[in-house]
Amino acid sequence: MTTTTMRRPDRTAPLAAGWLGLWGVLALVGTLTGRGYPFGANDSFGEASLLRLLPDRYGPPVFAALLLGAAVAALAMVGTARPSRPLRALLLGYGWTVAAVLAVVVPDVRVLVTLGYLPMLIIGAPFGWPPVDYARVFDWTLAAKFSALAAGVLLAAAVLAWQRRTAGACAACGRDGDEAGWTTPTAAARWGRWAAWTAAAIPLVYAATRFAWVLGVPLGISREFLAEMHETGLVWAGAGLGAFATVGAVLTVGLVQRWGEVFPRWLPRLGGRRVPPLLAVVPGTLVAIAVTAGTLGELGAPEFWQVAGGGFSSATAPMLLWPLWGPALGAATLAYHLRRRGACARCRRPWPGPLPRV
Repeated sequence: MTTTTMRRPDRTAPLAAGWLGLWGVLALVGTLTGRGYPFGANDSFGEASLLRLLPDRYGPPVFAALLLGAAVAALAMVGTARPSRPLRALLLGYGWTVAAVLAVVVPDVRVLVTLGYLPMLIIGAPFGWPPVDYARVFDWTLAAKFSALAAGVLLAAAVLAWQRRTAGACAACGRDGDEAGWTTPTAAARWGRWAAWTAAAIPLVYAATRFAWVLGVPLGISREFLAEMHETGLVWAGAGLGAFATVGAVLTVGLVQRWGEVFPRWLPRLGGRRVPPLLAVVPGTLVAIAVTAGTLGELGAPEFWQVAGGGFSSATAPMLLWPLWGPALGAATLAYHLRRRGACARCRRPWPGPLPRV
């Protein structure tokens, strides 16, 4: 790999700096005006959010300092000079911490639920179903949570590229000429299979309870409540989430199946063609982050521990598996990426040896 390639500036860092700076300024305006803070007591769905623990009067200045500081850190990662070890450790520690807060602490289970209901909301909007107030669903708080998720992902990408570059590895792929161990395609195929099947099984358990309700089986709930759900149509909303979970489980299995690498022959115009790796890696990563964020919020809610302690039932059992879902899906997606990537477009390093078959 050439020195020029090694020192090529990463374009993600300035993009992350701009996005973080914009939201940092908005937080600063909220600090000065005392208006516009979307979290805590101002979040009508925030009972499962860890941000409820942060008093509203401290929220805007904390976010302003956090975001503006991260914007400055991202700008410091634009250059190609190698920093001193203390400065590098400081920037990496701060960058990864802020990225984690923005990606998995600020977005709570509402982001995951919105993604689950989104197909129904889009398809049913022209027909007036489901009967919800769209202005209340897609409000300022939800926009701020999705923006925080985007900021966390952008910052994580910038920090990762800078970490690789300052360690002498390729900023794009992370390879430094000594690839071995768990990152090899053969190893990834082995542990990725376990991760994929685990990540697929958990949403299927959730879907089974919702489909049972549609069929009139009161799994984990009373017959009276099931009858009420059928009368109000709420059971079909649960079925929609169950269908979304089932589709997600099938796609997760595709991470370790041949049809996840080559489109099936029966697909018109696509059959037999190679599946672009990013087509699986990008949504898999985003869903894994959203699931982890939702789980973290649930773990901070007293209701979760009541379920784990004495309120266990068939309806709530899938919730107890959620802490495994996000990490398992993230691991399965990473394994798929490690198996599928070939020669790096930037450093031109190929993978050693043949790619494993799945």
